Amino acid sequence: MIDIQLILLAIGSLLLAGVLLSKLSSYIGVPTLIVFLLLGLFFNGNTLFTSSVDNYTYIQYISIFALIIIMFSGGLDTNTKKMKPIASRGAVLATVGVLITAIATGLLIHYLLGIDIVLSLLMGSIISSTDAAAVFSIFRSGKIKLKKNLAETLELESGANDPMAYVLTISFLELLTHPTTSIEGIIFLFLKSLILGAVFGVISGKLSVKLFENVNLDVKGLYPVLLVALAVLTFSISEIVGANGFLAVYIAGIMIGNAKMIKDAKLSNETNTTFFEGLAWLMQVIMFLVLGLFIFPNQLLETAGISIAIAIALMFISRPIAVFTSLIPFKVSLKEKVFLSWTGIKGAVPIVFATYPLVAGIPEAYTIFNVVFFITIISVILQGGTIKFVARKLDLLSTC
Repeated sequence: MIDIQLILLAIGSLLLAGVLLSKLSSYIGVPTLIVFLLLGLFFNGNTLFTSSVDNYTYIQYISIFALIIIMFSGGLDTNTKKMKPIASRGAVLATVGVLITAIATGLLIHYLLGIDIVLSLLMGSIISSTDAAAVFSIFRSGKIKLKKNLAETLELESGANDPMAYVLTISFLELLTHPTTSIEGIIFLFLKSLILGAVFGVISGKLSVKLFENVNLDVKGLYPVLLVALAVLTFSISEIVGANGFLAVYIAGIMIGNAKMIKDAKLSNETNTTFFEGLAWLMQVIMFLVLGLFIFPNQLLETAGISIAIAIALMFISRPIAVFTSLIPFKVSLKEKVFLSWTGIKGAVPIVFATYPLVAGIPEAYTIFNVVFFITIISVILQGGTIKFVARKLDLLSTC
């Protein structure tokens, strides 16, 4: 039995080391969060963590709670007026774009590597979304400003595309674990999850706004706590009825964050802003650290070949196909499409989704998890490290 004092000492030391190393990451253009991921990977296998992290279900629970807070915080920060000019193309990238990325990647995995088609589509779905935390961590650390509302487009896409990737992951996992399930049944599950998620998000958002209008707390610091409670309730109730909880949480966050009365009276003060920014960062840090502690380096190296092959297919074939196809109805220049194709950076979310096959107990789950982890590292280092260079070459950097 390891004393709680030693566990807390280790956790505090890891957090402190990660925060201090984050300064170094800003100089080399790598997202701060990848530092925590690699830090967890470095300490993986230490006897202090073995009994604590070798449990896939608990890791998934921690990650889901972290994602609830991160997505809700992202919704609160989404300014609908600011996003209005690019709302359509951002929404299409976050839905149709993710669907095309997942299918294209899955087909490439199937035909190039000879992996079962359903398993290939599951892998494609898991790695189909762009990670908001990774993208904007790079933007902030590299002080990158973009022209033509590209930053806003990426913000909307990366903030809103996780629900679609989640539904696809759950759908193909259902097909893999229950082979007798009909395609019609999967399509029904897919549409039901998205539609109900959107409906519950709107309902939760409206009810939450009404609650804020009629409740006056004596302690202002309790308003953020109330929001956390509402976010968790929105997710849990949505999931219980078969809706997409992440989509519901994100939509509810947008509605609450853009309600004029709430913004003016209860959410505009610096304390609340700092609270959610700090809480979202803490959740991201915990998620990356835990996922880093969770992986086994020797198994990671065994999947290097297949991981690199899939990463190349994803970055240079699937993502560009998805971006160029999704943006056909919109007036977007070739340079902008090329840049958006290159900024489909992966982060913690695909790794979290990769825990679902582990918990479901499918035989190939360990391989999937290691491949997704490897692809995330490749994406962040290669794509994340060259964003500013690519933007400069395409003349998309803003000077103001």
